[in-house]
Amino acid sequence: MSKKSVDDYLTDGLYGTRLPKENERIKFLGTLRERIVLALTIGQVMTDSGINKLEEAIKENPKAKLLINGHVSYRFLKAEKVLANKYNIHYTTITNNEKDTDIGAVLTYDYAIEKENIFIEEEQQNEESEAVSETDDQKSIFSKVKKWFGL
Repeated sequence: MSKKSVDDYLTDGLYGTRLPKENERIKFLGTLRERIVLALTIGQVMTDSGINKLEEAIKENPKAKLLINGHVSYRFLKAEKVLANKYNIHYTTITNNEKDTDIGAVLTYDYAIEKENIFIEEEQQNEESEAVSETDDQKSIFSKVKKWFGL
């Protein structure tokens, strides 16, 4: 182990003791990725696109707690708070004015569960594939027109 220098003590005194995986804690509203059951982005929270998955996760994990991003407007968080109250899940609103995150809500435990896939990927991939197929159709029409005119 290395000894602490005077600078280390001064830094700890001014800014507090540095937490392990601090960037991860900032991103996931104060918790670590290894503790998360489900994470919703701000966009998913605002559009309620992940509300069904959140309800399923809450049913499967009744001892978990819900962390909500305080920077998201209350009207967008209403469905999540209603779910938490319905299933008697403790929820906390986390507001960090110094750091920004794209996470809107996190269902988490106080201990590690090591769940591999914590994000809702299926719906995002479906939306992206629909957008790609539309652009492919447009490209094929334009390419046909270009061939007709020899461009």
